[in-house]
Amino acid sequence: MRIEEVFHQQPPPTGNPYLTDPVLPSLLKRLLPASALSTIQPDLIRLGEDLVNGKHKMQLFGPLAPLVKEPTLTQYDSWGNRVDVLQVSEGWKTLKAFACKEGLISIAYERKFQDKSRIYQFCKSLLMVGDCHVIMCPYAMTDGAARVMELSGSAKMGEEIYPKLISSNPEKAYISGQWMTETTGGSDVSRLETVAHPTSEQPGDLGPAYLLDGFKWFSSAAEGNMSVALARTESTHGTGALSLFLVPVRLPPALPQRRRAHGELAPPGAGIRQIAPVLNITRIHSSVASVGSLMRCLSLARAYAGVRTVDGGKLLSSIPAHMETLARCGVANAKEQARLRLLTPALKAFAAMKAVSAMEECMAALGGQGYMEETGMGRIIRDALVEKIWEGTVDVLAHDLIRASRGKGVIEDFCQWGQEIISSAPKGSPVLSRLQHALNDLPSFFRKTRNPLLPRSILTLFATISSSLSFLNMPSGRARLASLKADTDLAVFERWVEEENSVC
Repeated sequence: MRIEEVFHQQPPPTGNPYLTDPVLPSLLKRLLPASALSTIQPDLIRLGEDLVNGKHKMQLFGPLAPLVKEPTLTQYDSWGNRVDVLQVSEGWKTLKAFACKEGLISIAYERKFQDKSRIYQFCKSLLMVGDCHVIMCPYAMTDGAARVMELSGSAKMGEEIYPKLISSNPEKAYISGQWMTETTGGSDVSRLETVAHPTSEQPGDLGPAYLLDGFKWFSSAAEGNMSVALARTESTHGTGALSLFLVPVRLPPALPQRRRAHGELAPPGAGIRQIAPVLNITRIHSSVASVGSLMRCLSLARAYAGVRTVDGGKLLSSIPAHMETLARCGVANAKEQARLRLLTPALKAFAAMKAVSAMEECMAALGGQGYMEETGMGRIIRDALVEKIWEGTVDVLAHDLIRASRGKGVIEDFCQWGQEIISSAPKGSPVLSRLQHALNDLPSFFRKTRNPLLPRSILTLFATISSSLSFLNMPSGRARLASLKADTDLAVFERWVEEENSVC
């Protein structure tokens, strides 16, 4: 029997990632005013079509990602001269240009939709990450650097560099890295060893020039035009002597002192405070990447269930146990600023934990096809695994959450916010009572943080409560809870609260 004569599994259809998502369109209707939605939604639909059927489509899954190859670094030429030539693949260049043209950075800073512009930006990221995850880290770093430049850069930086960081023109746009990690510790910068030495050069347009002496163990966006870096300006230890510098790497020769670091991004010793926007923005990008990767895996698994037959010709989609598994996978005032500070590390850690394990279930849902590299599922999972590490592991972020909770009244204000949401919902629901009890117990857990084994569990509890409250805060969620209809949203809410052991 020839291979052409045996059974061949029909490939699953590839739908528009925006239109086939069961959550995102309805979520945008809640979050965006009608005037913004009327502009944003057609563009998201168009982007979804481009990802599936447009010029970027190559084969079945992952149109552009397979074109990205490992970069190479040539440090010396044949004559022994140090050259440090970094060569990247055409696939990488194409992905970068695609993301840039789509406004992955520029949308947030053009602010055509005011504070809703970030929602627009991250929706695009959600749709693109299944194909473009490999370039999301450099763009997240660039986003953070742009925000730092906007808040703290000199006038010359605002004129020469900031517009390039937020440009949607691939020929002009800059990419920025972040040089923080050293061998002494990843996200713990208190033992950072790099020292900034003032030079005798006259201050240029970008500010006073420094020479940085140290070893950065990890460099994001190695091919970037610039980076922001932490270094000591004093011999004392701790974070109080750290300053933030702009490091030109591949800037045009027209900009003076391009091989020197410049210390005009923050007052001396204020580096930690000034680099905070980079950390916060990149952690949100990481959370979005985790969720977006899971969205793509769920989409593949649902599509496969619609074409794969088992047990005498039954579609997988008609088998309740199989679909149950997929369903489990799918689920700025001062007080607001404090709440955002709490939510950022919790969101980043929780999304990475939940998404990766759920993506593994999606791979299993495709059976042997899920393990095949051609389906793209393995690549998506490999790319998403990094979200559990970069910008803080779960344990590092758990301790960051504890630090954020120590402000006066921070946890109490969070609980008051949660209580207002619960109070607006109809009484009598058992799952609502469980959520209420968990919220009541939350402050006592934060008071026990001297136990070194508790922070991770506290983060999980806090993130579960926060996500439950966020769902309940949707107008549709409250209305449907009131009607007690067994619809999809209510089922998701009840399952989420009941299955998360932390809340039980």
